[in-house]
Amino acid sequence: MHTKPVETIETPYAGVSEEQYQNEKLRLQVELLKIQQRLVKDGKRLAVVFEGRDAAGKGSTIKRFTENLMPTHYRVCALGIPSESESKYWFRRYEAQFPKTSGMVFFDRSWYSRGLIEPTMGYCSEQRYKHFMQNVLNWEHKQIDTGLLLTKFYLSIDKETQLFRFEDRLSNPLTYWKFSNNDLHARQKWEVFTHYKEQMLNHTSSDKSPWVVINANVKKEARLTSMLHLVRTIGLREFEPLTGEDVTVTHSISVGGVKFRGLTLQQMAVLKELKDHEKLLGDLGE
Repeated sequence: MHTKPVETIETPYAGVSEEQYQNEKLRLQVELLKIQQRLVKDGKRLAVVFEGRDAAGKGSTIKRFTENLMPTHYRVCALGIPSESESKYWFRRYEAQFPKTSGMVFFDRSWYSRGLIEPTMGYCSEQRYKHFMQNVLNWEHKQIDTGLLLTKFYLSIDKETQLFRFEDRLSNPLTYWKFSNNDLHARQKWEVFTHYKEQMLNHTSSDKSPWVVINANVKKEARLTSMLHLVRTIGLREFEPLTGEDVTVTHSISVGGVKFRGLTLQQMAVLKELKDHEKLLGDLGE
């Protein structure tokens, strides 16, 4: 199995202002929605993996990816503690989570827990860890060969940033529940985790299934950078960041002879899906 060097993305969003962030986020979400609509139309399936240490911003980044997508055609997967059977048949556990028909699944941690946190914390045997590392790329390539589109992001933060975010969680009455004793234990094994992270990135990145590493010390920059990468990789047009283009205009569409005006992008997408469905039924009727 030939591996390739890990791609570390340099962000074009360093020092982005709040106004720039909000506008750019919306611009990228427009493109993500177009990607989703095309996946649905073409019957394609997409899985997007987010890995990283605790408090790297995986969940909040996924939230920005999905907040304007059509809800019937995407899902967020964040599996809990595996049963003994799931732990034994590791790949099967995650294969069951891939989209079966056209749509998108975002993994908030993935099968790579077996290559990262599980060996770090002693949750899996050395034998199971080695089996995973020896077979994961072949398994991913098999999924890709059967039509799955796969993108793997690793959100990288430093030790000081993680500590700051832990302290922020503990002091916030709305987020303190996110901090657990397990987070503290994992932090105490920072160097061990680093070892497994380097092993994973060095041995599980290929031309067909590469890792994309993004500096996530600044959440806003990481969110935009990861969205930009997916848009540039899967989107149909060139996307130039930070043009300042205003995409907050309203939209209109005719469905069943009725004209709908002043729609948001999400409303427009839902009605377009309905219109396409009606057209399909009409074509079948003919």
